[in-house]
Amino acid sequence: MRKAVLLVLGLITSLSSVAQQSFSIQEAVNYGITHHTDVKNALVKRQDTEMEIKEIKATGLPKINGSFQYTYNAIVPTQLIDAQNFDPTAPEGEVVKFKFGVPWSGQTGIGVNQLIYDATWLVGLRAADTYRRLADQEISQSKQTIAENVIKAYYSVLVAEERAEILKLNISRIDSLERNTAEMFKQGFVEKIDLDRLSVQKNNLKTELTKVENLTSLSYQLLKFQMGYNVMEPIVLKDNLKEQENKAIMQVAYTEVNPEERIEYQLLKTNRDLIELNVERYQKSALPNVYFSGSLGAGHSNTTFNPFQRWFGSSALTIGLNIPIYDSGLRKIQVERQRLNLIQIDNTAEMLKNTFALQNDQATISLTNGLENLEVQKRNMSLAEEIVRVSKIKYEEGVGSNIEVVNAENDLRQSQTNYFAALYDVLVAKVDLDKAHGKLISE
Repeated sequence: MRKAVLLVLGLITSLSSVAQQSFSIQEAVNYGITHHTDVKNALVKRQDTEMEIKEIKATGLPKINGSFQYTYNAIVPTQLIDAQNFDPTAPEGEVVKFKFGVPWSGQTGIGVNQLIYDATWLVGLRAADTYRRLADQEISQSKQTIAENVIKAYYSVLVAEERAEILKLNISRIDSLERNTAEMFKQGFVEKIDLDRLSVQKNNLKTELTKVENLTSLSYQLLKFQMGYNVMEPIVLKDNLKEQENKAIMQVAYTEVNPEERIEYQLLKTNRDLIELNVERYQKSALPNVYFSGSLGAGHSNTTFNPFQRWFGSSALTIGLNIPIYDSGLRKIQVERQRLNLIQIDNTAEMLKNTFALQNDQATISLTNGLENLEVQKRNMSLAEEIVRVSKIKYEEGVGSNIEVVNAENDLRQSQTNYFAALYDVLVAKVDLDKAHGKLISE
């Protein structure tokens, strides 16, 4: 019996651990880049790229085909031949009828074709590694995007949860003040309006708490969606807001952006390599290609149906050469179009470099300004807390007004809202700065 109880408890514990998975920011990112649909699709595309490479290789490998046919010539074709071919004494213009063929015929054989040399095919083989690199970079780009979305969603949850905790403390403080005020009202030291003001204040805080709790729930759903996690399953967050704030403070120093570290720039360079290979492929299509073909077979002819007699073998070996002579200028047009694509890519590369520098400047300035604003909001929140404390003491000692306490609570709530908004801006600016430097994830 005891063993059964222990087994049940063990199962409950294991199920609970499965249902309540916990994630740090890095673990959430790792989960997202493994389970998100975009990454899965990018991995499938990577497999398709390998299939495409094999398809290109297969076009230059031997092709073997077999054939068999058996025919009944219901009406054997008749030809007319000048009778003088057989009888010189035949009158001029006399013809003789001949049936060319027999009612039953057949053909069977096997053939092989092998490409010996084709410059465009060789270029395609050389492009295989470039295609692989492009597919890998597209996977990396998907991971970068998912990491950005997961981190921002994670921060949103942390901020919303912290706001909810602060609001609960505010409500607890108002509850305490309301109880004290109710006692003072019973003793006739305060008016009922003072008690009503505190009730209104508490109701407002409860309403705001409900909104924040709903926002927290929605933020959790968004985080799970960005992670590719089952939105019906609960999760727990390991990291706290203070740690993330400290990490953001450590990343204020300005550094130049290296375009080579941005996945967008890497993708552009790879696409440029592919276009250059395309130029080479079109240019080399002017070269001859050499091929070999061989066949081995047998033909059958018979006046009666008997497919097992009168088969006569045949065989042929061929080396062929296809020589492009004139293509109406098509090749030149194709090459020129690829060169225009190269110009566009080079222009885009320069624009990307400027864009990266601008993103870096914006993120750095946003982070610097955000940290300054965050420090101001911290001081404001501390001052507002002190004002609430002092106004409450004054009110309880009879030297302050109830309105002063309510106003102080309102100011504190506003300062808290401003603080969390500033903190979220700082965290987002940190993510944008990491993105600008291509350091959202390390691979």
